[in-house]
Amino acid sequence: MSKKVAVVMGSDSDLDTMRPCISRLKSFGIPTEVRIISAHRTPAAAEELAAHAAENGFGVIIAAAGKAAHLAGVLAAYTTLPVIGVPIKTSMMGGLDSLLSMVQMPKGIPVACVAVDGADNAAILAAQMLALSDPDLVDKLAQFKADMAVEVAKKDEKIRMEEF
Repeated sequence: MSKKVAVVMGSDSDLDTMRPCISRLKSFGIPTEVRIISAHRTPAAAEELAAHAAENGFGVIIAAAGKAAHLAGVLAAYTTLPVIGVPIKTSMMGGLDSLLSMVQMPKGIPVACVAVDGADNAAILAAQMLALSDPDLVDKLAQFKADMAVEVAKKDEKIRMEEF
């Protein structure tokens, strides 16, 4: 694996939501660096990470934030790498506020976005992006999808044995 993935959260309160993302990346053998950087409280750190991400060996940045969820957009403004946003569920609007902050980016600053609390899918999407230039990762993703199919088939068989 030649490229790393940065997993950046706006707050340590996002860590529990992002643990599946970190675990999934590691399951694919993708080197991962996890950071807490706030778009609002530490904007210089956000700029530094994003502006130097490619030269520091990153291939994708995953950014998780809730409420005024500008982190993914701020990071995307300073890099040409793909940025995947993970909107975090909030108490006020259930995460819709976070989602809209990520998907309504202005022209020229794209942010890919997964579902609210969709950390696992963010990892899978990052792996698919990196797989464009990594044949070993292509094989791991193919096995992952095959394993999912087997799991569903087992559940189907089990439910078919039930009497309703």
